[in-house]
Amino acid sequence: MKKAGAVAALTVSLLSGVYVAYAGQQMPMSFFVTSVSVGKGGDLGGLAGADAHCAMLAQAAGSTGKIWRAYLSTQARPGQPAVNARDRIGQGPWYNSKGQPISQNQAELHGDTLEMAQRGSDLYKQSALNEKGVVVNGVGDTPNMHDVLTGSQLDGRAYTDNMDHTCNNWTSSGMGSAQVGHSDRSGGGSTSWNSAHASRGCSQQDLVGTGGAGLFYCFAIN
Repeated sequence: MKKAGAVAALTVSLLSGVYVAYAGQQMPMSFFVTSVSVGKGGDLGGLAGADAHCAMLAQAAGSTGKIWRAYLSTQARPGQPAVNARDRIGQGPWYNSKGQPISQNQAELHGDTLEMAQRGSDLYKQSALNEKGVVVNGVGDTPNMHDVLTGSQLDGRAYTDNMDHTCNNWTSSGMGSAQVGHSDRSGGGSTSWNSAHASRGCSQQDLVGTGGAGLFYCFAIN
């Protein structure tokens, strides 16, 4: 019995050691806010252009082996079905550029149940870092850049009305508007990270004028 107890204790000890070692490792980046915009307002070159921007910034930051997708929805057009941002980003979990958890899964990220909505995810100002590990300017900072392009509703899905919420599916730098979230979850009475309000327009100047810079979220799907 004593021998069996000793073996069990040793096994628990070893497993605990493995857990501690694993827990002490920094998880690789699988989420970030872009540090710079594409530079053409809401014209991101469509979803493909936005994805390429995510991949370019991640690679420049030293991230390898990840497939990156921009958290952006597009609206239905003749011959083109709508695309939901939440359907583009995999299933999680996701970690920021310092290895800190953002969310374990889609349900937690979007608050799919009342309990999850009340608890919220770990996406807030101090964790919504860019790929360089820098906090994005928010309310109280100069300039405020917390407006993040999403084109999405609170549940991460595309809008179904006839209004433009995506700068013509991320191809317009003039006419239209984009739905944005607040990376700091503050300001204007909205704490939503993905659907706070509409932008003034789609030009770079319009995005800056409503508290943004044309930035968007990037998630790794693997």
